[in-house]
Amino acid sequence: MKIIVPMAGMGKRMRPHTLTVPKPLVPIAGKPIVQRLVEDIAKVCGEKVEEVAFIIGDFGKEVEKKLQDIAQSVGAKCSIYYQTQPLGTAHAVYCAEPSLEGNLVVAFADTLFKADFKMDTNNDGVIWVQKVEDPKPFGVVKISDSGHITDFVEKPETFVSDLAIIGIYYFKDGRYLANEIKYLLDNDIKDKGEFQITNALENMKNKGTKFVPGQISEWLDCGNKNSTVDTNKCYLGYLEGTKLVADSVKMENSIVIQPSFIGENVVLHNSVVGPYVSLGNGTKVANSIISKSIVQENSSIKNAVISNSMLGNNAAYEGHVRDLSIGDFNVISE
Repeated sequence: MKIIVPMAGMGKRMRPHTLTVPKPLVPIAGKPIVQRLVEDIAKVCGEKVEEVAFIIGDFGKEVEKKLQDIAQSVGAKCSIYYQTQPLGTAHAVYCAEPSLEGNLVVAFADTLFKADFKMDTNNDGVIWVQKVEDPKPFGVVKISDSGHITDFVEKPETFVSDLAIIGIYYFKDGRYLANEIKYLLDNDIKDKGEFQITNALENMKNKGTKFVPGQISEWLDCGNKNSTVDTNKCYLGYLEGTKLVADSVKMENSIVIQPSFIGENVVLHNSVVGPYVSLGNGTKVANSIISKSIVQENSSIKNAVISNSMLGNNAAYEGHVRDLSIGDFNVISE
């Protein structure tokens, strides 16, 4: 089994958190999004993952080293390919053409999922979907009474289905997929100005490939700040009961409300942290209350009350300490 991870996008909806760090490396419960994704797919594959291929932009050698470590964490070889132009999902996958062999999973690195199943590799292909209220921003599928996918529609302007493709696909024959994408590229077949993987899937289906929908219990989006904070909350909920606080954490007159992830060498002073907070390694918090937030590594927070927030690496936020004397019936709002 191989895992193909396109992740070359600039992550504009996550700025400023993606100005120096690619979005897939933003941490969720203490691990980068892409690491969570690869590990979760490896759990449901039902067989050994031999290779993880990442399609990236010009992210630098430090990022590439982290990706190599992620592949090694699931016992797999790491391959790195580059997408220099944002030409669509099919083009992104084809950038890893040398690795498109045998059975494989394609997983776009801006989504996580919760599922209790083992992948059925006897199918020609599996497309994971989730019911959504507004299908317009997504690729969607239609399903026959027999349970097979009959149509793929990219970002429908009128309603055809509410089953959105979440960006995770299984293919029994990776070379067949590569050939169908090459046909799109060679013949300049685009949808909404880009080469879309749904067009390749439609062609494969018309030639007899039987795709079935994969069911998940929860789809966790990491597309923007609010959804990423919500995903961090959900993931910490899954991990509740496991060890989430590092032994090297230094606490003075402070409380951690679980579930919360507290990284190595974090210092807490006169503070309440949690629930649903992730604090990266080396972060220091003093005289503060933090809930439902992500704080990355080596940051500093003082005199603050924050919630539903994200702070990057080496960031600093300092609020104000109040010494108040407020009389009867006064109302003060800040």
